[in-house]
Parts: sequence; C-alpha cells; structure tokens
Amino acid sequence: MTGLRPSLRKRVSTGLPLGRRAFDLLTLTMGFVVLVHALHLPWWLTAALAVVAGGRWWHRRHGGRKIAALIRLPLLAALLAVVILHYGTMFGREPGSAFAVGLLVLKLLETDETRDARVGVAFACFALMSALLFDQSLVASAFVSLGLLPALTTLCAVEDPDAEQRRWSMQWKPVLLALLASVPLSVFAFLFIPRLSSPLWGTPDSGQAATGLSPQLSPGGMLDLMTDDTPAMRVTFDGPPPPNSLRYFRAYVMQLFDGTAWTPGSHSTRRPPSDVQYAQRIGYHASIEPTHDRTVPMLDLPTTAPQDTTLRPDRTVQANRRIDDTVNFTAFAATRYRLEPTLDDGVRHDNLQLPMGVGPRARALAQSWAQRYGDDHAAIVRAALAMFHADFSYTLAPEPLDRDRIDDFLFQTKQGYCEHFASTFTFLMRAAGVPARVVTGYQGGYWNSGAHYLLVRRSDAHAWSEVWLEGQGWVRFDPTAAVRPERVELGAAAAAEASGGEGWLGPAWLRELRNRWDVVNQWWSRGVIGFDSLRQQGLLRPFGVNHADVTDLAVVLAVGCSLLVAIALGWAVFQRREGDALDAWMRRLERKLSRAGVVRRTGEGPKHFLARAARAMPAQRNALERLSKLYLRSRYAHDEPPPESISEFGRAVRELTARRVVK
Repeated sequence: MTGLRPSLRKRVSTGLPLGRRAFDLLTLTMGFVVLVHALHLPWWLTAALAVVAGGRWWHRRHGGRKIAALIRLPLLAALLAVVILHYGTMFGREPGSAFAVGLLVLKLLETDETRDARVGVAFACFALMSALLFDQSLVASAFVSLGLLPALTTLCAVEDPDAEQRRWSMQWKPVLLALLASVPLSVFAFLFIPRLSSPLWGTPDSGQAATGLSPQLSPGGMLDLMTDDTPAMRVTFDGPPPPNSLRYFRAYVMQLFDGTAWTPGSHSTRRPPSDVQYAQRIGYHASIEPTHDRTVPMLDLPTTAPQDTTLRPDRTVQANRRIDDTVNFTAFAATRYRLEPTLDDGVRHDNLQLPMGVGPRARALAQSWAQRYGDDHAAIVRAALAMFHADFSYTLAPEPLDRDRIDDFLFQTKQGYCEHFASTFTFLMRAAGVPARVVTGYQGGYWNSGAHYLLVRRSDAHAWSEVWLEGQGWVRFDPTAAVRPERVELGAAAAAEASGGEGWLGPAWLRELRNRWDVVNQWWSRGVIGFDSLRQQGLLRPFGVNHADVTDLAVVLAVGCSLLVAIALGWAVFQRREGDALDAWMRRLERKLSRAGVVRRTGEGPKHFLARAARAMPAQRNALERLSKLYLRSRYAHDEPPPESISEFGRAVRELTARRVVK
C-alpha cells in the first residue's frame, strides 16, 4: 500500500517512462472516481481535487515531470487536516472515502512511470467500489461499472508500446469487448458464490435518520422531508389496495406538548398494547429503505407486530435493531377499527395536558365550543374542522410564527401545512376537554397499476390527529384534509399543485416518469441488492435440492465456471482467423484483381502476387508497385501495422481501377 500515497523520499527509478496516452487515460480514470464520489464529498473538496488533477494533466502535457516532494507533502498534510476538521474524525464511511479519493488524486502528482500507473489504477478500482457503500441503486451501480472502462483501458495503454499511434476508438474497443465477455461469468459468480448471512466487516456512519421522521414535531420540522421525493417504502397487498384516503402509515404517536414541540408521552412505553376491535384485516408486504432508525411505519392500524419488531402501547411498531439496510416484512392491518374504547386515567391525563401561558385566545375559543356543545365531543370536532375549512389555506411556504405559535397561526397567519394544522387542532381539542394526540407517518403514495405495488416517498410524510370519543375510542381526524382535500385524496404533489404552481416535486409528467422508473429500481432492489443467503439456498429447488448448502453451491460454481471457460477456449481455438485491418484491405484488393482476371495462387506471397499482377496489367503497374511497398512496409516494419499505414493502404486500394486482363 505504500505506492498509494505520495512518496516521502526520492525513489530510484525502476520502471519505464509513462506514455502520454496512458497518462491521459489515467487522469480520466481518476477524474471519473472523483465524479462518482462527488455526491457525498463536500463541494469544495471535489472542486479542489478537480483543479489538482487538471493542473497536473496540463503540467505533464507541456513537458513537466513529477511534482517535487516540497509541494506534494504540504498538499498531503492539507488533505489530512481538512478531512479531520470537516468530519471530526478519520474513521467512518464519509471521512474514509474522502481521504482515499484525495490520496488517489495526489498520487497523480508523482506518477511518471508505468509502475505508478499500475498502482494508481488498482487503487482507483478500489475507490470505485467504495462508492457502492453510499448508493447501490441501478443507476449508481451502472455508473461505477462504467468507471472500469477507462481504468482497464489505462492498463492496456501502459502495456502497449504503440499506444500513441492508435486511434482512440481502437484503444477502447478491445476493453469494451472484454468487459462484455465477462458479464456471463460475473452473473454466474454472483448467483453461486456462497454468501454469508452477515457481512465480514462494516463501517460506522453518521447515524443520521434517512427518513427525516422524528419523535418530535414542531412547525417547520418536516419541511425538508416533504420536499424530498426519495422512496421511503414499497408495499404490495394480498388483495386490492385500500383507497387513498385510508393509506395512513403510522410511525410516531405524540402526547406531550411544551408550547413548541410535540413528543411521545410517558405512558407510551410502560403499558401493554392498546385494545383494538376490528371486523376484518388486510395483509400486505412492505420493503422499507434504510432509515438508521428503529421506528417502522405501519399501515394504520397494525394488528400484530412483524418478526423482530415490538408493538408498543400506542400501536406503533419499533424494530429490535436499527434499520441500516433494506428491510422486508409481512404484516396485517385493520383500516376500520375501534382503538382503546375504554381510556386509562393516566392516558386521559396525558392527552389533556397543555403548557401554561400558551395560546390564551385559542383556549378561549375552545372553551366557547365546550360551553356550546357540552359533552357532544363530535360536535366540537366538527366545529374545529369547519373553521379550518373556511378560513385557512395550505402552503409549504407559510409566514414565520411569533413566540406564541398557536395563537399566531390560528388568528394571524392562517396558512401552513400538516404540522401546523395537526398541532393546532390537537391543542384546540385538549383546551375543550377532549383527549387528543398527534400522529406522524406517511399518507398516500403512488399506486403502480402495472407492477401492483404502492410506492411511498419521503415527500408523502404527514401529520394528523387522533381524538378519543366516547364509545368509539381513538378516531383519526385529518385537519389538513379539511383545508386541502387533495392532500389526502390525490397525494402531496396534487395538494401543492392545487395551491398554485407545478409543485415542489416538478411537473406532473416528470413525477409520472420517476414513478414508473421506480419499477426498475424495485426489481433491482429485490433481485440484486436483496439477493441474500436465504434466497441463494433456494436457487436449486427446481432441480430437487430444497436447501442448497455451501458444498452444493461450490459444485455448481465449479462445473459452471468450467463450462464457461471451455466455451471460451473453444471459441478462441476454432474461430475463423480473419487477420487484422491490413489483411482485410488485402482481401479486398485480391477480390478486385480477381474480377480483372488475376487470381492469387495457393501459397503465393503478397510480394510475388502483386508483382505478377503488375506484369499482367501494365496500365496499373505503378499503382500496384506502390501497393506492394505499402503492404510490405506496414506488415514487416512494425510489430503491429500502424493505423496511418493501414489508412494509406486502404485509400490506395479504393483508388485502384483494375481493368480486365486481355489475353
């Protein structure tokens, strides 16, 4: 690994000088590595590395040799310093990749020999692979695979003494063909190399939740999430999907309010799961993208907890460990239910509490409803929803709220999105003496009728309220639906469009294209990323092996690889040898002379053949003698015919006009 960092002392030259073409390709390879990692590197580091690589290419292009150690060492120290200052550590996925990519670019400063190029290409391939630690999607994997093309072309140019004379197309073509030929063997190895049930190693990461769903809700806290259209989960149903108005996915239930933020209550973890009554339930299968969190969004209302999860008292579900990889599970839910018909005193107390001094005008309004409707809590709910429907508007860019957020939103700004409506509605219910709480999760999603699954994106994040009514238990009310019904019936993007403009997720045609492309992503996620040891053990089930162990897989792998190698060797041995481009032009010349009556004899060499043709065709003697000299010089004066000589010979063949020999 010592060759991967700039040398600290002068090294005695032991390799051949690196050609211009090979250095150009090496620079392209390292630039591609920087581009692959650009999405997770700081923009200023990406720009600095691009400037260093471009400057080094320009320097060598104008005759410069390797950069002096007095320049390389400060750059190495600066790279180490900025990585530690920015990330706070040298360990982990992000700082490790940033430092590795930086070292790779700095290696270019001392690259001047073929040995340096080989080391640089080897480390570049490792850096390309490390990009898959951040994103394993189909597009990202294809982009990383594309990076192998300049890397392997660099190695070919290093070994080719005539690389400078070859056209660029001739440089890429054999590498591209070799990569395509390796695909069958790669697929076979992917399927049958025995897999471990868990990886051999891992890397620490920032631990930041990828969903943005948080056990704390305050106005403005969900905005970044609601403008992110990254897939959060995909769901298939055993029967027909529920209507959009029932597609609520429950993540957090929040009972405590401090005047600014809502958080779960103390009784949410110390009791058994709340009682639920339902007539029927639906089964579904979900695939959740990594969140680096333990909360599992479940279709409302979950009746049981999936494997390796826990059903909490408020009917939310928590995984036994963090969701750091794509997780698949089967679950059941009741979309119509009675939740906790009898309310515990402690839960009632928690769901009636309000902080002192917050929302005095809101309290007065709620108490006026309580005086008017008395114990008819359903009428109080209807009054609040009617007020939201008449006087409030939906927008993702509301005016900033003052210190008393409840009163300011309720009587001044009157515009916002789900966080504002759910928080204020729940506050009003409690102020009127009605137990209420806030629930967050996802709502809606895109139903792909062709692939029969529901795509839920992070932008489908939502907040709503649950109100406890006598005889009905906890009932879901969505004040956002009262303000903007499109949000629940048609989805988040439709609500934004109804508020004016094309929406924050782009025009409708672009959203439709992304949703349809997700079918490919789902196939990739299930078929490639989700191909684990359990699925591998079932590969041989069609052949009567119900549970393939390591021995079975190894036997199939050995036999399959042997067959593929035998096929490749057979193709190499028995394929028709057509020669190179120079021979192709010679065969064309032979056909042209044959039509004129001069046929090449068996065993006749090119020199004697063209000399005989010149004697038989006096009018073309000069042209044929020139063709003879061009061919002999191109074929025997070089290890490989130079492209320029081939082109000149080809032009001469095309220009030759062969008239029939008169005997």
